[in-house]
Amino acid sequence: MYACDRHSSCESRSGLSVCSKLCYAIGGAPYQITGCAIGFFLQIYLLDVALLDPFYASIILFVGRAWDAITDPTVGFLVSRSPWTRFGRMMPWILLSTPFAALSYFLIWYVPSVDQGKAVWYLIFYCSFQTLQTCFHVPYSALTMFISTDQKERDSATAYRMTVEVLGTLIGTAVQGQIVGMASAPCISAGEDLNSTDLQRNAYMIASGVICSIYFVCAMVLFFGTCRVRTEPMSFFQGIRMVMGHGPYFKLVMGFLFTSLAFMFLEGNFALFCSYTLGFRDDFQNILLVIMLSATLAIPFWQWFLTKFGKKTAVYIGTTSVVPFLVSVVLVPSNLIVTYIVSFAAGVSVAAAFLLPWSMLPDVVDDFKIKNPDSQGHEAIFYSFYVFFTKFASGVSLGVSTLSLDFAGYVTRGCKQPAEVDLTLKILVSPAPIVSIIIGLLIFISYPITEEIRQGNSKLLNEQRENEMDSDSTELNVV
Repeated sequence: MYACDRHSSCESRSGLSVCSKLCYAIGGAPYQITGCAIGFFLQIYLLDVALLDPFYASIILFVGRAWDAITDPTVGFLVSRSPWTRFGRMMPWILLSTPFAALSYFLIWYVPSVDQGKAVWYLIFYCSFQTLQTCFHVPYSALTMFISTDQKERDSATAYRMTVEVLGTLIGTAVQGQIVGMASAPCISAGEDLNSTDLQRNAYMIASGVICSIYFVCAMVLFFGTCRVRTEPMSFFQGIRMVMGHGPYFKLVMGFLFTSLAFMFLEGNFALFCSYTLGFRDDFQNILLVIMLSATLAIPFWQWFLTKFGKKTAVYIGTTSVVPFLVSVVLVPSNLIVTYIVSFAAGVSVAAAFLLPWSMLPDVVDDFKIKNPDSQGHEAIFYSFYVFFTKFASGVSLGVSTLSLDFAGYVTRGCKQPAEVDLTLKILVSPAPIVSIIIGLLIFISYPITEEIRQGNSKLLNEQRENEMDSDSTELNVV
């Protein structure tokens, strides 16, 4: 381990090493592995395994995410004011939060033996995990600005990170889906008693135990393999005013809030849609696996595309490319082979949704630095609110979806759902995401940072750094 001083970057003259990029990238896997498992499986777990009423399940899912309205800005504030240590200012947060986050995550997938208070149990540990995960992910995300001063190196490191994160979603889908899929409980005909089998409960606990182990290993690789950068803090509340008042940042966040909401609607309801509307109850975990595999393979393509044609163009092409598949999965008659093909094609667009927001955020931070040259230590604030809006989109989608299913008359583990539930699921995986995508892209039209502006900002920042280094050299020579 080593620390970089205030005016030096963590890269060598030839740029960041592949090892450094990989160690940094691996740190993003825990967030995506757990997030994917929760996004795809928590709703169906609460309804069909924990046997919660859909109303209480919707409250847990929404309140858990809304809780981030407090935790994300608070953690951003605490990180920005944390004292410097020999491990850096952000790494202690990552290291100390990891074991408690893993424990909270494990307890989310445990079914307590008593029925009364079960909803409170899941609400407490779901909120606890969200808080502890924030303590990991906000400082980790802010590291993007510190691993290099070169925009191309940051974009390259971000591509490594997104590749590993999409691979993390693949791992999360594979571990959770395949283990749980082997213990799938039979549907319940009308009038039968509801009981989630011990085999099914144990499968969820085994899957969560495996994911917790991966979470811990990834955190250790990040901790021991990434350099530390010293930065100067700024007033947090002053920082909030400056950050939220920065036009490009606000437009980027709002645009991706709606596009993220589209993919969250799809993620949160696809398992139920495959199980009940399409009738692939025993195959849904494999369908999800195909989506994530396709997304993993597509990351290098989108990295090449944004380098060749620009990030804003990549947003339009990448985000809208999923629309034909959202339409076809609802309109085309149920067919397993067609569903696999559509899922693989849709995964290409999912990759763009993963890569582009995090690739564009450093550009906004650079633009902020150009317009506010005297500000320091604002990175944690940028990233904490960005993480918050991503989680907020997930919370809104899960809460709205589960509540809508409750109103439609969802039958827990029913062999067949009412027609209203089928219609609701179709709306949640097709029209709702499409409308969200359209709103997000309309907002994104006014996003002002073009490729020319981005390159100009990069050039100005490089000149500023060179001037600082020359000034430091002159002071040393005088001394």
